[in-house]
Amino acid sequence: MTTVPGRLVLVTGPSGVGKDSLLDGARAALAGRSDIVFPRRMVTRPPGLGGEDYIAVSEADFAAMAARGDFALHWPAHGLHYGIPAGIDADLAAGRQVVVNVSRAVIDAARLKYPGLLVLAINASPEVLRQRLLKRGRETPAEIEERLQRAAAYRLEGPDVALLNNDGPLAEGIAAFVRLLEKRD
Repeated sequence: MTTVPGRLVLVTGPSGVGKDSLLDGARAALAGRSDIVFPRRMVTRPPGLGGEDYIAVSEADFAAMAARGDFALHWPAHGLHYGIPAGIDADLAAGRQVVVNVSRAVIDAARLKYPGLLVLAINASPEVLRQRLLKRGRETPAEIEERLQRAAAYRLEGPDVALLNNDGPLAEGIAAFVRLLEKRD
């Protein structure tokens, strides 16, 4: 368990709800603020595939980094491995708010390690999700239906969870996202 003056913010939600767009928009809206940071994830995917701004690493390098303790949090998902750099601990110790995109599979471990965190659970209606997934063109129709079923079953609860529906215009979603980041209780 780590007690720090900063706050870890875990952004999570089903594929297609717009997490990357909200993160990019919040990063731009909060540019120049030293109290909120958006570290890049390490991902075992080739570079330059679009979507999020990630650091591509090989499977072997990722495994070595995990073994050395280079990640604050890491997890497998959809045939890839994702890691949040251990450097976030220094940001948290300095009182910064650290905002990262994570899988819901890592939330319980993060809650144990970082008490006082905030989980921003992003969602969207099935109709909006279907349209976004079709538009991005990464999945087959059958894979899209599987994602929609998983999204329908997606529920996060707890006193550390804030829900954000991202069905509307992107500017509205970004504004709501930034408001949640700026709210500190």
